[in-house]
Amino acid sequence: MSPLFPSIAEIDARLRAPTAESQKKSSGFWANSALPVAEKKPTIELFSTEYYWTCALGGALACGPTHSAVTPLDLVKCRRQVDPTIYSSNMQGWKTIIKSEGFGGVFTGVGATFIGYTFQGAGKYGLYELFKKKYSDLVGERLAFDYRTEVYLAASASAEFFTDLALCPWEAIKVRTQTTIPPFASSVFDGWNKITATEGFGGLYKGLVPLWFRQIPYTMLKFASFERTVEKIYDTLPKPKSEYSTLQQTGVSFLGGYIAGILCAAVSHPSDVMVSKINADRLPGESMGAAVGRIYSKIGFVGLWNGLPVRIFMIGTLTAMQWLIYDSFKLYVGLPTTGGH
Repeated sequence: MSPLFPSIAEIDARLRAPTAESQKKSSGFWANSALPVAEKKPTIELFSTEYYWTCALGGALACGPTHSAVTPLDLVKCRRQVDPTIYSSNMQGWKTIIKSEGFGGVFTGVGATFIGYTFQGAGKYGLYELFKKKYSDLVGERLAFDYRTEVYLAASASAEFFTDLALCPWEAIKVRTQTTIPPFASSVFDGWNKITATEGFGGLYKGLVPLWFRQIPYTMLKFASFERTVEKIYDTLPKPKSEYSTLQQTGVSFLGGYIAGILCAAVSHPSDVMVSKINADRLPGESMGAAVGRIYSKIGFVGLWNGLPVRIFMIGTLTAMQWLIYDSFKLYVGLPTTGGH
């Protein structure tokens, strides 16, 4: 016997179904592409333990390599944040580094970057999927749909809070190595040993609070704006998501990711500057509040925005590539892409 009222999912599916009029109007790449529609493979059970571990693996693959690839840009950005006069431009910075340190110098900090952001990607994406499901179940299907942006924000904030505990030590080593000339350490583990020998294990976490202030707003925007942007893109297209090919779906993921990345970069940039400053310039025994106050008195409000154009380009591209890799991986293992359901 059929239920008296259809479920929210059924209502949403019917609302998204194309009308006869829209099908007649449909034309161009999206409507008439000869690319095959995404095939339905045998999938991993949604919301199972295997599902969350798979999402974590996809996040690791998306974040570790992409962050490592932009190390040259990140290196110059961090040095210019700490000392705005060090290079007149990114190009001049790279030329100076290559001349004095060789070509490998532009990849200073890549080891810590790869390890830290592989851990961060795994935790961020895996825990986001977990918390999104938990919070949706907690409030119920109707409220989860009506307030889905709030669910995305809460889930991503929770995921990043825990994930930064794994990222922080590697970020401390990366920033310290990148912002000292000559580099503070010759390798990741040389950096680890030097910091723990002089400052104890706590030295690896002295930038945790600023990291939270940078990463949590960043991740909240990254996931919530991506989910809603992708939803809007599919709403404007003539067919439901399921009728598009894997190439077209990952194209939407890339576009949605780039838009989300621009927003992320702008919102989190002041905290990014402060993280670089604190890891490079916090005095032994100085409290976090005192360090922030002292550094802010030196750089002022304008200084918090130093290097923003570079970071917008870097984070926009980075975020777009991460969503492209993550959703491509999900399709490869038989899972649906993120957003637009």
